[in-house]
Amino acid sequence: MAPEGAIDNQGIQGHTTAPGGVEHVPDPTALGLTSTGWVAVAMIVVILLMLWKKVPGMIGRMLDGRIATIRTQLDEAKALRAEAEALRAEYEAKAKAAHGEAEAMRAHAHHDAAAIIAKAKASAEDLMQRRAKMAEGKIAAAERAAIAEVRARAADAAAKAAGVLIAEHLGADADRAMIDRSISGLGRPN
Repeated sequence: MAPEGAIDNQGIQGHTTAPGGVEHVPDPTALGLTSTGWVAVAMIVVILLMLWKKVPGMIGRMLDGRIATIRTQLDEAKALRAEAEALRAEYEAKAKAAHGEAEAMRAHAHHDAAAIIAKAKASAEDLMQRRAKMAEGKIAAAERAAIAEVRARAADAAAKAAGVLIAEHLGADADRAMIDRSISGLGRPN
């Protein structure tokens, strides 16, 4: 190795190059420690300082507090979940009950509708029978009135015809002869 630059008394630093082109830089030292040694010493000092100030205990207490808070939150979450499950079960039961009530109401409504329809049919049939009887009564009354009117007209026509016939065929002499026959027929037994 050929020295290319060396540290001289004026603080100039140099570096050397090994044959084959690899360059080596010497580590600076202070009190016989390299930079890695000083980092190790600083770490040990920091760790000792942390132990002296009881930082691990504080960290442990903080973590324990945080764990307690998280446990409390988990317990609250479990309680809320149980409450939500209970509410869900209650509402499912209510929904099933409401569905059952709705089905019962529907069946009752169908039954009521069938009863109303049957009653309406019976009422309609009864009304039709009453109206038919009323119509038959009116027809019978009209028949009786028509028969009575026909009889009255027939009797009137017969009386008029008899009057006309009597007026045409019978005179005063015929009346006397008829009256005499009637009177003579009264005394005799038939």
